[in-house]
This record gives sequence, structure tokens and C-alpha cells, in this order.
Amino acid sequence: MSEKITAKNAPAAIGPYSQAVKVGDLVFTSGQIALDPASGEIVPGGIEEQTEQVMKNLSAVLSAAGTTLDRAVKTTCFLADIADFAAFNKVYGKYVTSAPARSCVAVKALPKGALCEVEVIAEL
Repeated sequence: MSEKITAKNAPAAIGPYSQAVKVGDLVFTSGQIALDPASGEIVPGGIEEQTEQVMKNLSAVLSAAGTTLDRAVKTTCFLADIADFAAFNKVYGKYVTSAPARSCVAVKALPKGALCEVEVIAEL
């Protein structure tokens, strides 16, 4: 049986989905973009500022589920521009230090004009 997770200090879902779902000993987050939880708007700045906010949002959701980014086993990262790969990695690496499995792809566009989106599977 699954349990929906809602973090009050992370942006609310902007569609018909949950911020995360617990199943057994795992948490599956929905993709997070660089929304400011208070305003619901994309944070100002470039890829580094947006990646910082994405990782803060993911940390909040994982905390509400009872885990952390240190327990990540898989991440999937989406970039609006693959040229941002190095700058994204610089910030991502400050938050995800356990070297989980990862996919990182460039996509045509992300919701609200975001520059990056990240989803996580983590152990409880």
C-alpha cells in the first residue's frame, strides 16, 4: 500500500499528482522545478540558482517522507539546455553526495520555463 507525501515547505503540486509517494521502504518523488514555495514562481537567476531551489525543494519533500538526499538510490535530471550540464552538476553535487545511479537528459522544455527538473527515488 502506498502513502502520499505532502511537504508544507515545498511547492504544492501544479497538476494532478503528489509531491512524493512512499511504497515499502522507498520514496518516489515527483519532479521538482525551481518554484519558490511561498510565491509559486520560478526563482530568479540562471541554472545555478534554479538548481539550488530544486535541491532545496527535494530535500523538503524527502524530509516530510522521513528520509534525505543522502539516501537517494536513483535520480533523474532534466535540463532545458545541455550546455548547462557542468553548472548543474556543480550545484547538484553539493546536495547529492552519495553517488546514486543517475540519468541526465536535455529536454525541449520544462513547466513554467524552468531550466532544470529533478526526481528522486530514496530509501527510508
